[in-house]
Order: sequence, then C-alpha cells, then structure tokens
Amino acid sequence: MTSTLARPDAKTPRRAWAGLAVLLLPVLLVSMDMSVLYLAMPTLTQSLDPSATQQLWILDIYGFMIAGLLITMGNLGDRIGRRNILLAGATVFGIASVLAAFAPSAGVLIAARALMGVGGATLLPSSLALISTLFPDDRARATAIGVWTAFFAGGSAVGPIIGGVLLHHYWWGSVFLINTPVLLVLLVFGPLLLPEHRAAGRGPLDWVSVLLSIGGILPIVYAVKHCATEGFDLPSIGIGIVGVLLLIAFVRRQTQLTEPLLDLSLFRRGLFSVAIGSSTVGMLALAGMSYLTSMYLQSVTGRDALASALLGIPGAVVVFVFSMSGARIGRKLGTKATFVFALSMAALGNLMLLGVGVDGGIGWYIAGSVVAGVGFGIAFTLVSEVAVSSVPAERAGSAVGISETSFELGNGLGLSLLGSLAALVFRSGGDFAPTLGETLTDSGGNAELVRSARESFVTGMHVATTTGAVLLAGMAAVAFFSGRTSASRSGYARKRG
Repeated sequence: MTSTLARPDAKTPRRAWAGLAVLLLPVLLVSMDMSVLYLAMPTLTQSLDPSATQQLWILDIYGFMIAGLLITMGNLGDRIGRRNILLAGATVFGIASVLAAFAPSAGVLIAARALMGVGGATLLPSSLALISTLFPDDRARATAIGVWTAFFAGGSAVGPIIGGVLLHHYWWGSVFLINTPVLLVLLVFGPLLLPEHRAAGRGPLDWVSVLLSIGGILPIVYAVKHCATEGFDLPSIGIGIVGVLLLIAFVRRQTQLTEPLLDLSLFRRGLFSVAIGSSTVGMLALAGMSYLTSMYLQSVTGRDALASALLGIPGAVVVFVFSMSGARIGRKLGTKATFVFALSMAALGNLMLLGVGVDGGIGWYIAGSVVAGVGFGIAFTLVSEVAVSSVPAERAGSAVGISETSFELGNGLGLSLLGSLAALVFRSGGDFAPTLGETLTDSGGNAELVRSARESFVTGMHVATTTGAVLLAGMAAVAFFSGRTSASRSGYARKRG
C-alpha cells in the first residue's frame, strides 16, 4: 500500500471511491472503540463501581475477542461472502453498542463489549479484502489501502478526543451510542456500493482451531491480570497453564492442516516477523501509554474529560499525518532503517513521560505524545505493506490477517500487561484501594492519602511506560540486526508496477 493521498485514478470508477468511503466507516469505529473508553473510565467507575479486574476486562475484552476471531472471520468471509459478513458484523456491532451504552452493571458492560468484539472482528478483514475487489488497478488499490491504514491508525488516536467531547456534554454511554448512526449509513449504502465476493474451492472452516486459539488467549490474559491485581495463587496459575497448553495445541494443529487458520511458515521470513513484532509491540506500548496518561490527566491533575481530550489533540494529529507518509519515508530511507527510526522515536516519546509529575509536567506529556506519535504513525503504516510485500502473492491474504491480528493483540496486551504492571506498582505504594479512582472516592477528604495515592499512580505510570519504551527499543534492535530489505523494496516496486 501507499500512504500518499493521490488523486483518484481516472481509470477507477467514482463508485469505487464512494465504496471506499463507506468501508472507512467501520474501520474508524473499530479502531476508535479500542481507545474511546480511556477517558470514560473515571466517570464509568463512579456509575457502575467495577472492581479493578472488571475495569481491565471492560477495556480489553473487546480487543482480545477481535484478536481471537480476526483470522477466523476472514476465512468465514471468503466462504459466505465478504459483503455479507461485513453487513452482518455491522448489525451485531450496532446492537452490542446499544447494550453497552445502557448497561446497568459492569458484568453486562463486559458482555456487551465482548459482543462488540465479535462484530468488530468481521469488519476489519472483510473491509480490507473488499478493497482488492473494488480496485483491480495496482496503483489505485495501493492508495486505497494506504487511506484505510491511516484511518485505522488515526481512529485509535482520536478515540479519546471524541470520547472527551461526548463526556463533556453527555453521560458515559454516549461513547458507545455514537456508533449506531454511523453503522446505519454503512447498512444503507453498503449493499448499493460494495460488490460481493466469495472465494471458490475453499475447504470447511476448522472450528477446532478457532476454539483452541480463543481458549488459549483468554485464560493467559486472565491469569496475568489476576496475578497483577490480586497476587499469585494456585487457581490463576493453573488457568494460565491451561491457556499455554491450548495455544501449544493450536500451534501444533496449524502445522498439520492443509488450510490452517494461521500459516506459521510465514514467520520464517525475517522481514515479515519484524513487521508483525513491530505492530504488536507498538500497539502494546501505545495502548498502555494512552490509557495511563488519560487516567493521569483526570485523576491526578484534576482535569475534566474535555480538557484532557484537548491535550491529546497534538499527538493524535501527528499519528494521523505520519501514518499517511510512512510508506513514502520507507522508500526513501529503506524499510529496515525506517522501522528502526520509527520504533526509536516511539521509545523516546514514552521515556519523555518520566518528566510528568503530580504537580506539573504537562509540557512533557504533550512533547512525549507528539514524539511517540511520529514513531507510531510511521511504523503502523509500514506494517501491512511490508507484511504483504514480503510474501508471495498467493499468501497475501494470510499475511494481512496476521498483521491485523497483531494490532488487536498488541492493544489488548498493552492494557492487560502494562495496565496491570502500573496497578501493581500503585498498590505497593501504600494502603490504597485497588485503583486510584476508588482510593480518591474513599479518601474521605484525607489530603495526605490523596497526595500519596497520586504519587504512587504516577510512579506506576512511569514504570509501565518505561517498560513500553524498553520493549520498543528492543524491537528496534531486532529490526536493526535483521536481514536487509531488498525483498521489500522489490515488493514496493512490484505493487507500483
């Protein structure tokens, strides 16, 4: 793909570009809903009173359901029709959004978020696959996929901003209810502008692999979150071991199937592995950074949701702008050098948050989010293009499915691992409630307790974002020492034919 917004090709019908506009709607919603809750959590916590574990599930069950089902839904769309599954997924997503908006308890909200994940898992792979049908011309298709990727990256960045504006005027459920009119536009114009496409000659879907993948991911995540918030115990360790065993069984099964859900042979290609590693680690760091800084701006500095959202605008703009130019930079600097540069910038931005404190440092937050945004924007745009161009054309579909899964998995891991790490450091700082919000609510006006809790939260945020920076720097080192990227450059050339 390319990330430059070229003028529509004269050979490409306007109907195709109108179809692309329709396809951008679900992409924006799915990526936005990964991050829109960051600013809503303090308000939501006051209304529903979720436990610390429930808070994390509310945030990341959505991403993990998408991650577990993306490849499955991509395969299913090939069999029953990509437009059909796109519209069916949009319907499920819309219904689940209404349920989430009016959820009376944390348990209902978690269930609604899980259902949103099921619907969201159909929207990403089907929308990207339909672009190939809409744009048979290589150059037009590259431009279209570039725009798709920019909206995917930009949606995650603007989610907190949109959430902040809505929370300033309405109740927390509005961040979900806004999905419904957008999805109605998709349901009305999708059948008119989007072509149907089915792949012939595909074997039956392997549901055993589907169950093994989901059954492996969720227990591991639960064990990590439980140990971080409640401490180590035998039940959580046992659940984690069960998850590991199921994932091992999933991997072994993929090596035995003629049509696996996950083509593991792709990972033997060095450049492909670098791209997938970069997207996973990048989204992990971005999700952790976005969630913790959103909590910091409200619960530590005392800003309301709108003021917090406005401070996030510079970083969001930078992510979107640089996601539009990532592939162009990659062609000029070389793919490997661009990955190293982008990951290093993201790591530096995370480290700059060490300048943020209880009594000041907002300038450091803005500067850090902007510097990190440059890196994230460039890296994310390169991932799908490198993933596709580093494999043979007949494997491009599998490569796209894996790359999108890595984005979702990284997002969920960032919230569960970095969020849990920050919570662990926070709780070790004193006799606090499980979360900062609960501590502030139960403080009874104890200024010393409030001050101590806020300092402990900032320490936890520093530890978590520094951990994200270390992981990004490590991935940059992996990219630096990986093989040269001549294959990728030839891939770019082929796609521009």
